Parts: sequence; structure tokens; C-alpha cells
Amino acid sequence: MARDLEVAILFADVVGSTQLYDKFGDTKASETVAVCLDVMKEATHQYNGTVIKTIGDEVMSTFPSVDEAMGAAVLMQSRISAESRQDERIPVSIRVGCHYGPVVQEQNDIFGAAVHTANRMTSQAKAKQIVISGETVEMMSKKMQDQTRQIDVATVRGKMDEVALYELLWNPEEATSMLPTIEWESRGKKASRLVLTFRDQNVEISDKRKGVTMGRAEDNDLVVKGNLISRIHAKVELRRGKYILIDQSTNGTFLQNLQGDETFIRRDSTELHGEGTIGLGRTEDPGASLAIYYKAME
Repeated sequence: MARDLEVAILFADVVGSTQLYDKFGDTKASETVAVCLDVMKEATHQYNGTVIKTIGDEVMSTFPSVDEAMGAAVLMQSRISAESRQDERIPVSIRVGCHYGPVVQEQNDIFGAAVHTANRMTSQAKAKQIVISGETVEMMSKKMQDQTRQIDVATVRGKMDEVALYELLWNPEEATSMLPTIEWESRGKKASRLVLTFRDQNVEISDKRKGVTMGRAEDNDLVVKGNLISRIHAKVELRRGKYILIDQSTNGTFLQNLQGDETFIRRDSTELHGEGTIGLGRTEDPGASLAIYYKAME
């Protein structure tokens, strides 16, 4: 008999499992995937969840609350990362997506638009990433919300409006330290402020103002219109004395220093030094109409 529920729906799958089979053969690859599935199931049970089903290299689970789902997701990522480090010959990772909403439970399966949204969150995630919808973030505890950041927006089947995508930073220190950094000129002294200039608008980031957003939506600090620019495309934050550019877009962000060296980031972060230009969605040469100029100042 069918019944209506509201639950947190979580999908977790092994990234690049096809390549595992191609590179290491059926036996070793299937053993590796089986270990990942066991870890995902155990984490689900440990956080009061229910494994609905496994589909190849993917597990679908439900949880009474979002915090419990996120606890399981973090445990999955942590344990599988640890397993991968122990056997570096076979690097393996997972991605996780989650959405909270109403479902119809029939026998041992669930159905509904919320299931499709949760699956969409997983498809937007990269390896070692946990992606949740904006609606789901609102259902989290304040402590858990503090560990999230918006990375993009996406369309979802059955929804008229775009859905905000958030990432749960399950290992913030590692996530920041492993991100690409552009090699700029002299790093002797720390900058006391960073100035962003777009056309005739200047925005300063310092101890008094520690964050600035950029994108095509009107509520950004720097509103930049373009076909390749996301609603909330990127932001710059002051973190522990460093100026961090965080890309949250579909098409990525391009950086160019004064020497013409270029770096591309997408849904990642990098520390800014010296001066140069930022291009949202494409390379923007100095003086281009959509170029954002920045300069770190002592």
C-alpha cells in the first residue's frame, strides 16, 4: 500500500567505475566497487537511514532528517577517501547528491519529483563532492548550514524555476589547501585590501568587508551580464588574511596576470595575488568590456 512521506533522499555513486573496469579488469574493479557500496550502506544505517536500492555502482537511501543524511554523506566520503589512500594503485572516489522533499513509498521503493531532484544533485556533483539543493540547506541545522556554500544553479525536470546548488564542505581544510594557486609576482607582504574594478565601479575587500559576489543576477555586488555568466558566478572572500576567488559557475572563471599567464578554475577556488583580470565564463583581456580588474594592495 502506498503512503506519503517527507524524507531526505540521497544518491551516492562511484565516479569513473567504467574506467576502473577498463584499466584494472573485472575482478579487481568489481571488488573495489563492492567495497564502496558496502561503505555507503553501512554509513546509511549508522545515521538512521534506509537503503532503498542499489543500481550498479550507485546507492539510493532515505533519511528522516537532512542532518542525518549529511552525516552519512560525510562518513561515506571520509571512509572511501581513506580506502583509496591505503591502496593508491586503484584511486577511487564517490559523489553524493541530496534533496529533502515529499515522496510516495510503495513496497520497497519511492517515487516523486523529489527523487528526480536528488538525482539531479548527484549528476551535478564532482568526485569527492556533496551537492544539495537550496531548499535542503534550509532544512539543516545552523551548524550544518555554516559548512555549505552555493556553487551554481540548475534546471530540474518538473520545476519551473532554477534550483540553487550548494556544496557541503565535508573537509574544508583539505579542499582549500589542494586548490590551484596562480604564481604571481612578489608575495613578501600580505595585502591589507583587494580592489575589484568593473567598468566604473570599484569594490574593496578588507577586514571591514570580507566578501564580494559577481554574476548576472541583480543582487550581486558586481553585476556582470553575459551569455556564459551564471546568476551567482563567483565570489571573492577574505580568509585568514588571504583573498580567495571561488568559482560557483557552469562555465568557470578565467584569470590572467600582467604577464599574460592564464589559469582556469571551475567549481574550485584559488588564492589571488598581485593584480590581473578576471573573466566570467570566458577569457577577458585587459580593457575588454566584461573584464574585471583586481589588485591586491598593502
